[in-house]
Amino acid sequence: MIKFEKFELENGLKVIVHQDETTPIVAFNLLYDVGARDEDETKTGFAHLFEHLMFGGSVNIPNFDEPLQFVGGDNNAFTSNDITNYYITIPKNNLETAFWLDSDRMLSLAFTEKSLEVQRQVVVEEFKQTSLNQPYGDVWSLLRPLVYKKHPYQWATIGKEISHIENATMQDVKDFFFKHYLPCNAILCVAGNVTTEEIKTLAEKWFGNIPSGKKWFRNLPTEPKQTEERRLRVERDVPANAIYKAYRMCKKTDDDFYATDLLSDILSNGNSARLYQALVKNNNLFSEISAYVMGSFDEGIFVISGNLQENISFEEAEKAIEKELNEIKKTFVAVNELTKVKNKIISSHEFAETSVLNKAMNLAIAELLGDANDVNLENDNYAKVTPEDIHRVANQILIPSNCSTLIYAMKTEVGRPK
Repeated sequence: MIKFEKFELENGLKVIVHQDETTPIVAFNLLYDVGARDEDETKTGFAHLFEHLMFGGSVNIPNFDEPLQFVGGDNNAFTSNDITNYYITIPKNNLETAFWLDSDRMLSLAFTEKSLEVQRQVVVEEFKQTSLNQPYGDVWSLLRPLVYKKHPYQWATIGKEISHIENATMQDVKDFFFKHYLPCNAILCVAGNVTTEEIKTLAEKWFGNIPSGKKWFRNLPTEPKQTEERRLRVERDVPANAIYKAYRMCKKTDDDFYATDLLSDILSNGNSARLYQALVKNNNLFSEISAYVMGSFDEGIFVISGNLQENISFEEAEKAIEKELNEIKKTFVAVNELTKVKNKIISSHEFAETSVLNKAMNLAIAELLGDANDVNLENDNYAKVTPEDIHRVANQILIPSNCSTLIYAMKTEVGRPK
């Protein structure tokens, strides 16, 4: 049970406080309600670009990292299709440094041509390294637009193409910042040996005078129901053939999310899971295979992906996957098999809660999705899932007409037939 209190400043900044007296370290987590799904389709990669720009310094503090290092703090950030999250861990007696730094870049980020050019080059290089020059690096750039035709989940966080970042103007960058990086579009969670009164005082002092800005309301296109199987085959210079099968599924806040997540664990969480036993260990069709859910805030995808063993055809591999999926759709999962995966996921949640930073992140995300207290209900929600729920969800989503398949083939050698 994670206990917390919350309050809101007049400018709309929501603040959550979790007191943990067992640690000398405080986690300062600032979540902005902006991700890649909020970008213009002709200007993608901006949320990720801002993850970098926010470390480029503010008007008053040209180097964000240096003051933190002086006081024993550490920081980082991540961007997803749904959110951008910045976090600092710092000794309790130096906590005010975190408030000073993050409030200053929210109020007065330094918009300089030099900073934009430096971070633009960093992001362009990252795009090349992760998407263009790395084996299987373009999988999500291929799979997402295969699954999504209307919703902006159709591009990866890194962006659709390099040119969108290369051509970003200073005005583009300012427009994106002043639309999204506002107190009314942010949630701050502070977790550690702190009191609510202490955090109220610091929040008012450092964030209270930042103008609220105009709250932006998300209005994204709804992805139409998929009614027929989609397929794409590509050839790349990779060490092994691979298959990616993506099935449309519910969003993270839906009741069925828990059953869908457990379904993926039954299929592939650990060496005793069904796909590993049948396709890796017993029949040696795949060198590795996994099933997992994308915990997307809008309707997401359930992915099965694996690398084929040498001399195994795509047709044989796919038939073997389908056989296992048909089995889990046909018969109810045994109670002890379901209990086993429930215990795994519940114990992993409890272990994660030993980290004050994880607690701060999870509280902020839960608050964004509706209520911070939902973090305390997760284990119960998993525990309530029945074999009937697994059976129903499997039959709803693991069907050919709901599947987008990416066949990722090794480049054929010259003179060899495909």
